[in-house]
Amino acid sequence: MVGDQATVLVVDDSRTKRYLLVSWLTRAGFVVREAETGTEALERVATDPIDLVVLDVRLPDLSGFDVCERIKADHPAMPVIHVSAHAVDVVDRAQGLTRGADAYLAEPIEPEELVATAHAVLRYYQARQRAELLAERLTGLADTTVAVHAAPNFARLLEAAAAGAADIFKSPAAVIAETFDGDCLAGIAAGPGAKPTIVPWVVDDTGVPTGATVRVNDPAEWGLVSWPAGDTVTVAAARLREDRAPLYVVVPSATQTARTPVLVQLAQAVASAVEAQRSFDEEHRIAVTLQRSLLPRRLPEVAGLDLAVRYEPASAQTEVGGDFYELVMLDGHLLVAIGDVAGHSLHAATVMAELRHAMRAYAVEGHQPGVILDRLNELMRTLLRNELATLCILLLHPPSGRIRLASAGHLPALVSVDGRVNFVQHSAPLLGVRAERPDDLEFVLPAGATLVLYTDGLIERRDATIDEGLAALAACAARVDDDLDRFCHRLLVELAPPEIQDDVAVVAVRRR
Repeated sequence: MVGDQATVLVVDDSRTKRYLLVSWLTRAGFVVREAETGTEALERVATDPIDLVVLDVRLPDLSGFDVCERIKADHPAMPVIHVSAHAVDVVDRAQGLTRGADAYLAEPIEPEELVATAHAVLRYYQARQRAELLAERLTGLADTTVAVHAAPNFARLLEAAAAGAADIFKSPAAVIAETFDGDCLAGIAAGPGAKPTIVPWVVDDTGVPTGATVRVNDPAEWGLVSWPAGDTVTVAAARLREDRAPLYVVVPSATQTARTPVLVQLAQAVASAVEAQRSFDEEHRIAVTLQRSLLPRRLPEVAGLDLAVRYEPASAQTEVGGDFYELVMLDGHLLVAIGDVAGHSLHAATVMAELRHAMRAYAVEGHQPGVILDRLNELMRTLLRNELATLCILLLHPPSGRIRLASAGHLPALVSVDGRVNFVQHSAPLLGVRAERPDDLEFVLPAGATLVLYTDGLIERRDATIDEGLAALAACAARVDDDLDRFCHRLLVELAPPEIQDDVAVVAVRRR
């Protein structure tokens, strides 16, 4: 800092000379501290806010050259001016400048020369500090921009934004935005490196224009974190559209420079990410609503059977998939089916709808499961080229428990009875592939047994094999809850990850 805002440490063992230097600098408006030895100087630099050191070359304990080197090693941005009444030749000056000094004044020193030299070196270091601070903050801005755009959901986005703001400005920070559903949330971080949290917060958006604006507020208006005492807060508001709520980034005012360029850019970058997340949430909601509308709205009531289903779409960061199921009574038999169209997109969901409706039509015509699969396969190869799907279809006769099953590349059905678990293997090619298909598989579901059909989202993990996933399912399904809905829910809780990467469909049929 320059003038009365700069603090200068004068280091000289001569009381008279030190008095003169202190007097000249004080009259020039500097805040001056004193030290007699090199050791005391190093201690003051380590603990006190010093902007400039005026250092005698000859000290009683350490060489001024050595002291300068140690200061520069720990504080490279702190300027040092050497002064000397004895080491005044060219060799001494060259050594002082070579070992880190920013200026070298030999006595006799004029007051104007000392003050002008102090101002000159401080101007240089101010510019350097501003450039380094800006570069550091722009690097943090770039990292935070990447983090918020990579966030998997709205809450994670606000957490990344708050943590990034705290790291950029080395202070508490808060980021407030409105979700697609109209809920106003705040991501807050108590300081750099602190774990961010999410809290609800209400903001009056009246009068906030489109674009980016900056204002200074009383910290009490933003009582989200403990702001530094005696300081205001600077609030950057970014509003991309009139029909959207603005985004706010709040930090202590003491952290800001002229025109607050980094704060404004941060607010605009986070607002852009928030807008993209809102749009994605809206599209995902529409897609999931469409996908759910294509699934059965209610389960049939069948004497002697308990039925339960569970369908969970992938987490919000993933597009909808093509998982589907079917349960319907036809001519005294329960048709049960579960399938998965390859891909994750709205297109996959529409292909799923076509397959499900075609399967229902072929089933109503009275065809057996294997014939239904053959016809669906021809349909796909003719009208839905380049599409692939897995499907398992079975017809269950409730009074006898007889089952006729056909599969097209789907995961094996599971039968759990009295704590024992068996997988019903029926290997066959996927739908959409020209290949021979095996005959239908026939077996009896014992009284008290539970049949479970599922899609791969329940058991597949990036860090585990399919066999490990099937083993985990078998262990979980060995005990079947009295409430079949609770059983299906427990399968999802124990087997599916917290953030589901793929749609999950589960169908459970228990023969009483």
